[in-house]
Amino acid sequence: MKTIFSGIQPSGTITLGNYIGALKQFVDMQNEYNCFFCIVDQHAITVPQDPQTLRKNIRSLAALYLAVGLDPKKATLFIQSEVPAHAQAGWMMQSVSYIGELERMTQFKDKSSGKDAVHASLLTYPPLMAADILLYNTDLVPVGEDQKQHMELTRDLAERFNKKYSDILTIPEISIPKVGARIMSLQEPTKKMSKSDPNKKANISPLDDPKQIVKKIKGAVTDSEGIVKFDKENKPGISNLLSIYSILDGKSISKIEEMYHGRGYGDFKGDLADVVVNFLKPIQDRYYQLLDSNELDRILDEGAQKANLVANNTLRKMEEAMGLGRKR
Repeated sequence: MKTIFSGIQPSGTITLGNYIGALKQFVDMQNEYNCFFCIVDQHAITVPQDPQTLRKNIRSLAALYLAVGLDPKKATLFIQSEVPAHAQAGWMMQSVSYIGELERMTQFKDKSSGKDAVHASLLTYPPLMAADILLYNTDLVPVGEDQKQHMELTRDLAERFNKKYSDILTIPEISIPKVGARIMSLQEPTKKMSKSDPNKKANISPLDDPKQIVKKIKGAVTDSEGIVKFDKENKPGISNLLSIYSILDGKSISKIEEMYHGRGYGDFKGDLADVVVNFLKPIQDRYYQLLDSNELDRILDEGAQKANLVANNTLRKMEEAMGLGRKR
């Protein structure tokens, strides 16, 4: 079985786009791969966080991972800061990184633009991301397009480490999901749906209540043509809604177009809202069952134990290769 690693920041409630582009894929992957899914809380603190909110978000994200169908018997779910090897290996990866290549990272440029002061961790978190991945001898990393540059850096750092010290790090391959990888904003359908969007009408959270979901979908930006047809270039809004309908309901886009031939956007949006509400209900029920439970703590404890075993084994090899500590 090949190994997969993926991490999501607990920096806010994930969107339906995150679910379709990532979590939904993870549930399928756990049956075919050796999976490590990490809540990367140390990455979250590259920008200011309220400690209580961060801790709440960590727990919420863990519960959501499980609620969407992640099986702890098949996959390892854990919190990054509960595996100290991540920070240790992250420092080691910084030592083979160059400031110039870190400054060229698009996300660093975007997040630091216009700021008077920037945390050093915002510049140096790509080597920590590399460590996250490399500690688990990862073969494949499923990421969105926005993380492709970081993944290319991870590969470069692993190759550099192996060439300079010892050939012990697995060079991971990049996997960008083809279906549902980019669910767009409900208000600006040429932009990706984002949990950091200040306009709360722009995204749907898996935890939104039915009334919120109906309101957001009915208020989604479309066009004045009134024809339910997939045309990403000329009709980005309705095309985005068709993608969501197709992925959650299982019908082909052409079948949905046929269903709404001669009908307006009002009917289509009303039915889509029902599809989303009905799809999310069992996820929400399981989420609230898990959120404050001992079961969630037990799963995270077991996940940390499994992750520590694998990560510490790789860390020892890295330390030995670099000459750190006493020879074992």
